[in-house]
Amino acid sequence: MTHDRPASAEEAIDSRGLHKAFVASLTGTSLEWYDFAVYSAASALVLPALFFPSADQFTSTLLAFSTYAVGYVSRPVGGVVFGRLGDIIGRKRVLVITLLLIGVSTFLIGVLPTYVDIGGTAALLLVLLRFAQGVGVGGEWGGAVLLSSEFGDPRHRGFWASAAQIGPPAGNLLANGALAALTASLSSDAFLQWGWRVAFLFSAVLVAFGLWIRLKLEDTPVFQALESRGDRSEAPVREVFTTQLRPLISGILSRLGPDVQYALLTVFSLTYAVQHLQLSRNAALVAVLIGSAFQLVTIPLAGWLSDRIRRRTLYAIAAAGTIVYSFVFFVILQPGAQGLLIIALIVGLTFHSFMYGPQAAYVIEQFHPRLRYTGASLAYTIAGVFGGALAPLMFTLVSSNGAVWWPVAVYVAVACVLTLVGLAMGREGDPAEDEAYLRQYAAEHHASPSL
Repeated sequence: MTHDRPASAEEAIDSRGLHKAFVASLTGTSLEWYDFAVYSAASALVLPALFFPSADQFTSTLLAFSTYAVGYVSRPVGGVVFGRLGDIIGRKRVLVITLLLIGVSTFLIGVLPTYVDIGGTAALLLVLLRFAQGVGVGGEWGGAVLLSSEFGDPRHRGFWASAAQIGPPAGNLLANGALAALTASLSSDAFLQWGWRVAFLFSAVLVAFGLWIRLKLEDTPVFQALESRGDRSEAPVREVFTTQLRPLISGILSRLGPDVQYALLTVFSLTYAVQHLQLSRNAALVAVLIGSAFQLVTIPLAGWLSDRIRRRTLYAIAAAGTIVYSFVFFVILQPGAQGLLIIALIVGLTFHSFMYGPQAAYVIEQFHPRLRYTGASLAYTIAGVFGGALAPLMFTLVSSNGAVWWPVAVYVAVACVLTLVGLAMGREGDPAEDEAYLRQYAAEHHASPSL
């Protein structure tokens, strides 16, 4: 047999490598988002009192959410640095670095002295570690998406790329599960004194497991073919801004709605439930835990479905539905009713899934393979600053710390309108861009005797 006949993408890939990449992408982002989500939940529940003590609960909560936002503001730094490296030295190497950066930062937060111990220096160190967390996450997402999608058939990219999208709810599930178990088993004083640290310190075990998986994996076939052709960009950041500006804007806007909605459902809802629904910390965490568990199914389902109908259409329908549901969400909630909170979160996170599941494939499809890591990382991180970073802070401000809910619903709705604008600016994916590289990889590595 010769290697002259063009192969389909399915013939050109190694199914065993594909499944290993899927697991590596899923587990890696889950572990890193565990680290990030532990901080997110703690910022709503314990960090205000420990690092930003104030007689005014509103002020301390505002300061804690400001520090939460630092983890988003720092993401573009990670997007620029690691996105560039990912297009130059490869996806795998960068993903090992980002995992280490987030893991070490989270572990150090777990041993950090509080305000009582070292005064305002504690808050400064917390901000610096949060910044480092954000830099790592900023470089992680684009690489994790490419790790799974560039091993797979580009015609089934929606499903394979959703591996990285499962990471946030899986990490959120682990983080809130750990915090819920700790709050349920410890007294309030014990949890505030030392219990919250356990969830942060546990990240060391999870990161070690993630590193073990990633170090065993080769780089993606697409990147290896790019490297073989000498087709890598030497200045990917400049090239994205000069030749890919419309795709970049489309990617940024497409992410705003899901980011803002996720901040409402998994961060602001915790504070709102405790302060205005008269629910305990544990009851609020359990509600988010249950909603996140449903996303482990709905996100890959949405990714799979986006391979069978137009990806942008599915995404747009979910964004339009979220505009309406942002108002319905608060109408459903009632003081003391944990069951209604659970139902409201499940429905809301299902709408989120049908934006978030197709999102990874949609964003990377806006960019050519040689600029994908940089382009996707920049879109992800810039959107994070204007979406997820500001959202909890703005929710607190516009609602007078939750006393009035309708401005929050309007904020989410506006973000989703901008997402619809971004989708209108974007393009449908072109599988042929990947198939050429996959065929070359298969020929060079004798992946298929039928080629």
